[in-house]
Amino acid sequence: MDTSNSNNHIKEEISTSTLVSNGCINYKGIIADKQKTGGWKASPFIIVSEVAERFAFFSIAVNMVAYLVGEMHQSLPEAATNVTNWTGAAYVLTLFGAFVADAYLGRFLTIITFSAIYAVGMVLLTLSGSIDSLRPPKCTAKPCNTPATAPQTAFLYCALALIALGTGGIKPCVSSFGADQFDESDQYEAHKKYAFFNWFFFAINMGAIFGITLIVYVQVELGWFLGFGIPTVAMIASIFVLAAGFTKYRYQRPMGSAFTRFVQVIVASVRNHVRGVEVGEEGCSGLYEVETKESDIRGARKLPHTQQYRYLDKAAVITDPESITKNRWKLCTITQVEEFKCFIRILPIWASTIALSISFAQLSTFFIGQASTMNRNLGPNFRIPSGSIPVFSALNALIVIPAYEKFVVPFLRARTGHPRGITSLQRMGTGLFVSIFAMVSAALVEKTRREKSSNVPTSASVFWLFPQCFLIGTAEVFTYVGQLEFFYDEATDGTRSISSAVFLSEIGIGSWLSTAIVHIVERATGGVRKGWLRDDLNTSRLDYFYWILTAINAVNFVVYLWVARRYKGRRGESAAVELAEQIGGDSEW
Repeated sequence: MDTSNSNNHIKEEISTSTLVSNGCINYKGIIADKQKTGGWKASPFIIVSEVAERFAFFSIAVNMVAYLVGEMHQSLPEAATNVTNWTGAAYVLTLFGAFVADAYLGRFLTIITFSAIYAVGMVLLTLSGSIDSLRPPKCTAKPCNTPATAPQTAFLYCALALIALGTGGIKPCVSSFGADQFDESDQYEAHKKYAFFNWFFFAINMGAIFGITLIVYVQVELGWFLGFGIPTVAMIASIFVLAAGFTKYRYQRPMGSAFTRFVQVIVASVRNHVRGVEVGEEGCSGLYEVETKESDIRGARKLPHTQQYRYLDKAAVITDPESITKNRWKLCTITQVEEFKCFIRILPIWASTIALSISFAQLSTFFIGQASTMNRNLGPNFRIPSGSIPVFSALNALIVIPAYEKFVVPFLRARTGHPRGITSLQRMGTGLFVSIFAMVSAALVEKTRREKSSNVPTSASVFWLFPQCFLIGTAEVFTYVGQLEFFYDEATDGTRSISSAVFLSEIGIGSWLSTAIVHIVERATGGVRKGWLRDDLNTSRLDYFYWILTAINAVNFVVYLWVARRYKGRRGESAAVELAEQIGGDSEW
């Protein structure tokens, strides 16, 4: 017996037992060691850098309408539309950022690169707020007849465009990069990954709170130079914080363009369909797959064949065994087809959660408009800026997430046996359900506010808005964190950033849809002079608009339940079946 070979084999097993199984590498380009990289050794750098980015973003977003109206002399409707469109673009651009990360740079380099672009935009914005020649002269009378010149407007829009592009590159990568620090095949690390998602959301709300309160106050009381300059410094600092964890991170190699692979599957399946190629009934027999251990997609693991969307299997049908080709426009692998199937499966879930983003858009528009008409005095010498009202929502995360992690998750885990207490689909459903009551509260409070203001202007306290803000924040906590978990878990190795970008893009689409609904309601009810939504909120019927959003949320919730119950996961089984297998119970979702 060769004991030396046996001992070497044992040593080799011991030496490799601490290596990650998901293909992540360390900064030297070799397979990452669990004991030296990732986990909570690396995550704090990612979380802190994201706090700074969110701090910068919300410092701008919540008070940009005031800047456009007060400094650039735009009308209120024009300014509100511009800010909504800018916010929407920032989130829709996440699709571009995800493409760059997956196809070329990887997540870490994409975050660093786009953070630098973001910082340049912040510097330009600070210059716009501090150099007089970059703004029109101050008005001495109302209405203002000195609008900003084309070069002044172009300079500001260039700054905002760079910030939107920077956000689009950072947002789809940072949560996925953080999740990459936890090995899914390690039960201990997998459990920690879901805690990371909760604390990640907690952290970005911390950044939002500082931006909404501290910087909004600075902008109002001390001017735009400091109001923009402080978050600019924070954004530059975030780059150094992220870079400081360079040696502790686990990195996923770029795997090529997922969008190109998707199109290849569509082209190959249509081509074979036109040629009359049929898929056999014997499972994956007759379908092409490479014989190597890894898949044909660089750095990605193979995926098992599923029966759903069998039409797409035509892209992998071997029509001529003697001429197997590497041309993926003609013949795709099973893994490539399944990757596209996984992406298609999440789209109905994505579409059925957009309504929450429409409601959430009201935080930075009509909720602030309501606050501006209410009593915001806090003591004899301090008045809450109306732009700080979204803090009521952001504070929610500071209360709900720690309580949920400390008390609710252990309780639910004991009842269901599920490691997270409830599934990500159930968590999203909870958030969508709460959003209905958030808009009910908004409608009832607005009716009361208008009635009080008709007798004594600004008599209603701004704290009447707390319930609707708190409830919309609760809905976001459940839905947003559930989406983080769901879209990361259901994505494949090569589509993690794309999957994150898809769910983030719904925030932008929700902003655009909110604008569209406002325009529809305005035109259908008589315009800005006679309709429900007028320049003067005290003569408007904003509560009717909120009831419309309540109805949209209610219908959306029913649709979501129907979609979620029929959702089939990556194994091709329904969410109900997968949950039943995990907890040993029945199959009800």
